[in-house]
Amino acid sequence: MESSELFRSEKVSKILLKLAPPVMLAQLIQALYNIIDSLFVGRCSDSGLTALSIIYPLQLLMIALAVGTGVGINTVIAAKLGIGKQKEADEYAGVGTPLAVALWFLFAVICWFIMPAYAKMSTDSEAVIHDVILYGRIVCVFSFGLFLESIWTKVLQANGDMKTPMLAQIMGAVTNIILDPLLIFGLFGLPELGIGGAAAATVAGQIAAALIVLKKGFRKSPPKSVYPRYIARIFRLGMPNILMQSAYTFYILGLNLILSTFSDQAVTTLGLYYKWQSFFFIPLGAMQTCIVPVVSFNYAAGNIERCRKTLKAAICFGLALMAVGTLCFVSVPTQMLRVFTSDALVIEIGRVGFRFVGVSFIPMVTSLTFPVFFQAIGSGLKSSVLTIVRTVVLFVPLGFLFSRFGLDRFWFTFPVTEVLTSLVGVIFYRHFLKKH
Repeated sequence: MESSELFRSEKVSKILLKLAPPVMLAQLIQALYNIIDSLFVGRCSDSGLTALSIIYPLQLLMIALAVGTGVGINTVIAAKLGIGKQKEADEYAGVGTPLAVALWFLFAVICWFIMPAYAKMSTDSEAVIHDVILYGRIVCVFSFGLFLESIWTKVLQANGDMKTPMLAQIMGAVTNIILDPLLIFGLFGLPELGIGGAAAATVAGQIAAALIVLKKGFRKSPPKSVYPRYIARIFRLGMPNILMQSAYTFYILGLNLILSTFSDQAVTTLGLYYKWQSFFFIPLGAMQTCIVPVVSFNYAAGNIERCRKTLKAAICFGLALMAVGTLCFVSVPTQMLRVFTSDALVIEIGRVGFRFVGVSFIPMVTSLTFPVFFQAIGSGLKSSVLTIVRTVVLFVPLGFLFSRFGLDRFWFTFPVTEVLTSLVGVIFYRHFLKKH
C-alpha cells in the first residue's frame, strides 16, 4: 500500500502497529548500545562514568539540532504528499543534506572551544574534567554522521519507509557495540584509548548508520533560489522539536548543577537514570515518530477526526507499554544501578530516586505526546509553550525548591512536573477540539 493511501484510509491502530515496530527495534538497539557504552566506561573508571553524565546534555543538544531539523523536513514532506505535491516534497528533501552539513560544522566548531569551560563549570575533579573534554570533543567534532543520518532517516520515514532507518540504527549500534571494548581496553593489538575509545566507537556507529540511509534518503538539491523560503519553513515546523530537545539539554544541565552541590555521585545517579530511561521510553519515542507523518497528512487533508484518533491510539499504546518501565524502576532500582556501578553511595541515592522517577512515567506519556501532536499540525506556539512550561518553568525551579529539603526530596521534581505539564496539554487539546 502506498504511504498516502496508508495514512488516509487504513485503521489508525494498524498504521501504528505497522510503522512502530521497526522504529521501536531501531531505538531498542540504540538504547542498548548507549547502555553498553556506559557499562564498559563504568568498568574502565568512575570518573569516566561521571563524565558521561556531564556530557549528556551537550549530546542532547546535538541530537536536538539534527533530529529537530529532520522532523521539520519530515513534517513538510508529509504535508506536501497529503495534497499530492511530490515534486515540492522532493525539493524539501534535497535541501536537507546541505543544511545538515552546515549545522554540523557550526556545532563542531563551537563545542571544540567551549568544552574546557563547560567541564570546569560542572565539576572540580581534574580526572573528570579531563574525561569530559576528551570524550566531548570527539563526539561533537566528528558528529557529521549523526546530522546526515537524522535528515535522511526523516526523509524516508515521511515516505512511509521505516525499515531502512531501522536497519541503519541496527548497523550503527552493532558497530558501536563491537568497537567499544576493542578501543576502550585495547583488545587484539588495538591501542587502549579508555573513554576516548568509547567516543570513537560512538561516532563510528553514527557514520555506519548514515551510510545505510544515504542511497535512499539523499535527494538532489533544488535551485538555490528556493533555499531561504524552504529553510524558513523547515525550521518553523521543526523548531518546536528543536526547542523541546534543547530544553532537555538545559534542564538536565540545571539538574546536574543542583545535584553537584550534594556530590559527584548524585550527578552520576541522574546520568544512570537517563541511560535506563532511554531504554524504557522506546515505545513512547516510536509512537511520537510514527504519529507525525500520519497527523500531518490528515490535518493537511482536512480529516480532523483521524488526527484525533491517531493521538488517542498513540497515548493508549504508550500508557500500556510505559507501565512496564514504572514497574521496573519502582521494584528493582538497586539491581538496575548495579549493572553500571558498585559505588555504594550511587546505589543508595538511586535506590530512592529511581522509585520517585518511575512514578512519573505514566503522566510523562501525555506531557511528551501533546507537544508532538501540536507540532505535527503546524501549531508550533502551543508545542513550544508546553515544552517551555515543562523544562524551564517547572523542572529546574521545582528541582531547586525540592532540593532545599534534602536530596531525597529532590526526586519529587519529576512526578510533579509531568502531572502539571499534562494538565496544560489537556487544556490546549480541548481548545483545539472546540475550534475544529
